[in-house]
Amino acid sequence: MTLQVLITIIITALFLVLATLFINVKATFLIAGYNTMSPEEKAKYDIVSLSKFMGKVMFAISGSLLLLLLGQIVSSAGLAIASTILVVAISLFAVIYIITGNRFKIDKTTTHP
Repeated sequence: MTLQVLITIIITALFLVLATLFINVKATFLIAGYNTMSPEEKAKYDIVSLSKFMGKVMFAISGSLLLLLLGQIVSSAGLAIASTILVVAISLFAVIYIITGNRFKIDKTTTHP
């Protein structure tokens, strides 16, 4: 096993751990911007939904890193390139999804069942 493969395994494992923590709403302090808000500002956001979304994003990136790992094992530059493109695309999607439409903001004018 090469050092490159070992590093990819470690990084993928870290992403999987973070994804699990986000899905279980145990890592909200890692969400940039949210952790610096005042308690009044934090109350305006649905942190459970935001955290679960971040967990799903982390799982998707972990899958892309597994594709990178496979590419390293079979010496396929195509898989490595595809993995890199996927990581960038997933990251861009997540950022655009979060900052547009106030999807995770709690609307105080409507009641939820």
